[in-house]
Amino acid sequence: MPRIGAAPLATALALALLGLSAPAANAEPVTAPVVLSADDAALTLSPIGSYETGVFDESAAEIVAYFGDRLFVVNALAGTVDVLDVSNPAEPLKLFSLANDGVANSVAVRADGLGAIALEAPTKTDNGTLAFFDAAADEADAALGAVTVGALPDMVTFSPDGRFAVVANEGEPNDDYTIDPEGSVSIVTLPTTRTAPGQSAVRAAGFTEFEQGGSRVLDERVRVFAGIAGDTNPVSRSLEPEYVTVIKSTAYVVLQEANAVAEVNLPDAEVTDIRSFGFKDHGVAGAGLDPSDRDPRGAPEVDIRTFPGLFGMYMPDGITAYTTRGRDYLVTANEGDAREWGDYEEGARAGDLEVCASSPLAALTGDADLGRLNVTTENGFNAVLGCYEELYAFGARSFSIWTPDGDQVFDSGDALEEITAAAQPAFFNSNHSESNLEGRSDDKGPEPENLAIGKVRGHTYAFIGLERVGGIVVYDITAPAESRFVTYINNRDFSVSVADADDQGAALTAAGDLGPEGLAFITAKESATGQPMLAVGNEVSGTTTLFSIEAVSVGQQKKSKK
Repeated sequence: MPRIGAAPLATALALALLGLSAPAANAEPVTAPVVLSADDAALTLSPIGSYETGVFDESAAEIVAYFGDRLFVVNALAGTVDVLDVSNPAEPLKLFSLANDGVANSVAVRADGLGAIALEAPTKTDNGTLAFFDAAADEADAALGAVTVGALPDMVTFSPDGRFAVVANEGEPNDDYTIDPEGSVSIVTLPTTRTAPGQSAVRAAGFTEFEQGGSRVLDERVRVFAGIAGDTNPVSRSLEPEYVTVIKSTAYVVLQEANAVAEVNLPDAEVTDIRSFGFKDHGVAGAGLDPSDRDPRGAPEVDIRTFPGLFGMYMPDGITAYTTRGRDYLVTANEGDAREWGDYEEGARAGDLEVCASSPLAALTGDADLGRLNVTTENGFNAVLGCYEELYAFGARSFSIWTPDGDQVFDSGDALEEITAAAQPAFFNSNHSESNLEGRSDDKGPEPENLAIGKVRGHTYAFIGLERVGGIVVYDITAPAESRFVTYINNRDFSVSVADADDQGAALTAAGDLGPEGLAFITAKESATGQPMLAVGNEVSGTTTLFSIEAVSVGQQKKSKK
C-alpha cells in the first residue's frame, strides 16, 4: 500500500466539533411492530425510543457505539458522528456532533471511553484518518487528536485488551476505475490512558506477500479478479477489507467481495493467512431460497426451494467473535456484494447467461425459476464448453458460526427467509426503500447486514439485522452447533411506503425503521433501565432505535404475528 508518513497531521485535519444544528427529533416506535417468536423463546425485544434525523435513504444513521448513557451514531450523509444522550431511552436527545475533513464511516469506543472514528478522505482513494475523542467529555473537550491510516478506512474496532485499534482500509477504486488503492489493515498501538497516540504508533498490514512470487500461498478459491490493466500487486488491489473482529491478539478481517477472511497478527502487524469462506450449496435440503420476484409473472408468492447446481457465496459484511464453553467462535452476517467499477459489472441475470445443457440448472432459467436471480459471471464458467456448469449467487441469505480456523459449525440455512415469510407474508423479501412483495427475491433476499452478540441470564444471543425487509432476528448461540431461533421483531409499518409518499417527512415518521445497518448490545449493568438493550442504526429511515431486552420464562412467550 502507499507508504504512511510519520509527520503529524495538519491542524486542518484535527478533530473538530459541530454544535447542535437542529432541534432533537424523537420518534415513537410503530404502533404494532411485526413480531414472531418461538414457543420456547426465553427473551423478547420491545422498541422503547428512537432518534430521527428526518432524512430518507441518505445513510444518516449507520454504525452505533455506546458509552456511559451516550450513543455515538455514524451519520454518513453529514460525514459526522452524532452524539445522543440516551439516559432516558424513550427520548434520545442529540447533544452535538463530532466532525472532521472527510466522511465518517465507523465509530468504536474502548471500555475506558477512548473513542475512535474512521474517516475516509475527501478524495476516497487517498489515505484516510483515524480521529480519537473522549467519549465522556463535553463538547469543548472531546477532541484528542488524529492519525493517518490507509485508503478508505471502512471500519474500526478495539482489541479486547484495549492495546490496539484495528482499521479495515477498504481501498476501493475511484468511480471511473483509473485509480485502485491497495487494501490494507492499520494497527494502531494505543496509550493506556484516554489520550490519542502519535503517528509513529500506526503500522500497516498488507497483502503483498500473497502476490505471485510472494512468500505466502493464496487459497485458489479466494476471488481475485478485475483490475486496471498493467496494475502491480493485483491481489493487494483486489482485496478490500470490510469488517474486523479480534480474538486475543489476532484480527479476523472480512474481504467481502473476495468471499474470504484474512488473519492478522496484531503484535507483528502481519497478515498470516487468507481463507475462502467457501460456497453454500443451495441444492441441499434446508438451504433453499426464493430466487424470483416473478413466480409466477405478475403474482409473486413465497416459494423457497432448493436448486442443485446453484451455490451461494457467503460474502459476509459484519463479523464478530464470542467465547462459549471455553472456545472461541466467529459469527458472520452473509450479505453478499458484487464488484462494479468503471465499465466493469460482475453481476448478471441467470437468464441472460448460457447454461450448459448438462447442468441441472439448464431447464431452470425462466423468470419463475432462476432467470431473474442475480449471479456472478466470474464463477462456474467452463471455458472449454463455453457455458456455465454452475451458478453462484451473491450472499447466502443466512448467518454462520465458524471456528477461528475456518470450519463452519452452524449456518441458518433458509431460516431467515422462512421466518420473515411467516412473520409478514404479504411483504416477504420487501425492499427497504418501499413496501413490496418479493422486491429483493431476485437479488439477496432479506440481506443479513450486521450483527451484535450479548449475554442474557447465562445464554449468549446473536442479534442479526436484516437490511432489506428490516427487523432483528435473534438466535440463541450458546451451543453453536445447536443454535436455535428465538424471536424476530421489525419496528416497521409496511402500510407506509416512503418512496411513494407525497409527504416524505410524515411518511418517514410513520414507517418506522428502514434498513438496519449497525447494532450494539448494551448490558444490563451499562443500561439506564437496568435491563439489557439493543441499539440499532437504520440507514434508510435515518433513525436510531433502542430496544429493551426482557428475559421471560420458557413458554411465557407465544407466537405472535401482526
